[in-house]
Amino acid sequence: MKAVDVMTTNVVSVGPETSVREVADILLARHISAVPVVGQSGELMGIVSEGDLMRRTEGDTERHRSWWLELFTSSEMSAAEFVRLHSDKISDVMTRKVITAEPDTPLAEIAALLERNAIKRVPIIKNGNVVGIVSRANLLQALASVRRDISAATTTNDSTIRENVTARLKAQSWTGTWPINIIVHDGTVELWGLVESDAQKMAVRVAVEQTDGVRTVNDNRVVRTLLFGE
Repeated sequence: MKAVDVMTTNVVSVGPETSVREVADILLARHISAVPVVGQSGELMGIVSEGDLMRRTEGDTERHRSWWLELFTSSEMSAAEFVRLHSDKISDVMTRKVITAEPDTPLAEIAALLERNAIKRVPIIKNGNVVGIVSRANLLQALASVRRDISAATTTNDSTIRENVTARLKAQSWTGTWPINIIVHDGTVELWGLVESDAQKMAVRVAVEQTDGVRTVNDNRVVRTLLFGE
């Protein structure tokens, strides 16, 4: 399997002028741990994670280095750190050197990138633009979605089925804003993520079942109100 087979495609992103508080609100509201920062043409400029925000200093709790460490720290580095800790623009806080991959990158290579760079997610880039994200959770979902007991061949390619399912769901007004990760293996469609209601969950399942080439649907999504008690 490749990145395109498991990546989350409806990626939540922000612009470089977005405020730090707005990004924090997005992470909390969407229950996600990071967002890519993209330009007007969709090009990747950086990424901001919850870890980046948690490292910021609030109020008068600013961290002070010991006097001997200050001797080896340039004024340029100190100024850059001040901006990162105190600026309200996300472009000043984001990580600019982002590890990325392409849609055709094998999952084994994605896993190696995550392990080698000690990161939790990899933006997927095509023609310079962000087209998806593969996270550690996506890799686990891919492993869980493989059904060794499925031997019958399908008449439609799995990648085509995934594209058709994605297009069908995007065309519906009731799918909501929560990301749906779609994984297809031998005609079996696995759905992962959060859902706003039981009715929406059922509607998505029915729509997927009616897509050409789909043999079965395993809906692993969790109703948001049950998970968070809201």
